[in-house]
Amino acid sequence: MTTDSTLRFGAQTDEVTSLLRIVNLVRTGEATTRPEIGKVTGLGRGVVSQRVDQAISIGFLGDGDFGASSGGRAPRTLRFRSEQGRIVVCALGAAHIRVGIAALDGDIIDHAHRAWDIAQGPGKTIDAVMALVDDMLKKHPKVPVWAVVVGLPGPVDFATGQPVAPPIMPGWNGFDVRTPFEEHFNAPVWVDNDSNLLALGERARRRDSLVDLIYCKIGSGVGAGLLSKGRIHRGANGAAGDIGHVRVSDSDAPCRCGKIGCLEAVAGGWALVRDAEQAVREGVATSLAGRARKGGLTLEEITLAAQAGDALAISLIQKSARVAGETISALVNMFNPGVIVIGGAIASAGEVFLAEVRQRVYELSLPLATRDLTITLSVNDEREPLRGGAELAREQLFDVTFPRWFAEGHPSPERMAIPA
Repeated sequence: MTTDSTLRFGAQTDEVTSLLRIVNLVRTGEATTRPEIGKVTGLGRGVVSQRVDQAISIGFLGDGDFGASSGGRAPRTLRFRSEQGRIVVCALGAAHIRVGIAALDGDIIDHAHRAWDIAQGPGKTIDAVMALVDDMLKKHPKVPVWAVVVGLPGPVDFATGQPVAPPIMPGWNGFDVRTPFEEHFNAPVWVDNDSNLLALGERARRRDSLVDLIYCKIGSGVGAGLLSKGRIHRGANGAAGDIGHVRVSDSDAPCRCGKIGCLEAVAGGWALVRDAEQAVREGVATSLAGRARKGGLTLEEITLAAQAGDALAISLIQKSARVAGETISALVNMFNPGVIVIGGAIASAGEVFLAEVRQRVYELSLPLATRDLTITLSVNDEREPLRGGAELAREQLFDVTFPRWFAEGHPSPERMAIPA
């Protein structure tokens, strides 16, 4: 029998490995009765019973309803106790904060949103995020927080949880985002790029654990999340998917990052607002003129005007789509995804944007790479980054770090550290 000492130190014995696997089989629904667990694992009935009893005593599993009978006594199902912990997700954008809490099965329990300028810096922003989360948690029964995920609109070194030279986040470069959240919630924290969370949210929505997918987000800025066989590809330093700063040929538009001719400076939301305001100053007739003269024009208003038939808005959206499509086509040739999802505020433009992207991708990509390719708009659900954050937390808790903390019955920041 596995001893308490063995469990406490998470030694990778056969007994511990089988116990971990059984919990995850029930958690994912792959096997939910003792006989099913025996068939999948090859373990004997007595061993399965022993491991299940251990998992129940630690607190991961519980008895469920009776399953279908195959002729004898109906077996009792097992359930993963997803209610025993909470996942907190904080999705930050250039102009907003969105937070949510989820159960350990990924279901979003509650969420909240507020406008916020991320350029106010990390100190004020993190205080505002925590206040929003605390207010939300007060409305629900007190359950321990098991994980926190923070999504940021810029490059992130996933190993350290630190932003790396984010163009629209002054004061954030190298900032230790992880520690304040660890200290506040006494839970492990993961920090990632917002496009990666959206890609994981799409994986969860499609229920395809092995999908090859690119999530291209075009809002104020431009970025992409890359899924290879269902796993996020972050690159050596977390910069994979940062397509917003790919050079656009024949463009001399200055970018917020300090370079010239970046995709974001031509196709991003702030670039479209800039071009719309310039067109109004030059006397172009448009329904956007009033808002543009007041300096309060947004990408959302441009997309709505395009849908309503405004000629200037349509031309701006189509220009963005053509240029974005060229960059996406390069990704298609290199990455060969099965699905491309277009999200962010630009998705509100619908087919005005999507048709142009499709045309450029199919025109510029190799036939083999586009043979089975689907290009579609996101569902545009404000909870998508929250679902993606919950997916990231569950993946890290139960697929990556589970052996380090499961004997304690709950994770902690200390247990996330890899032993020397």
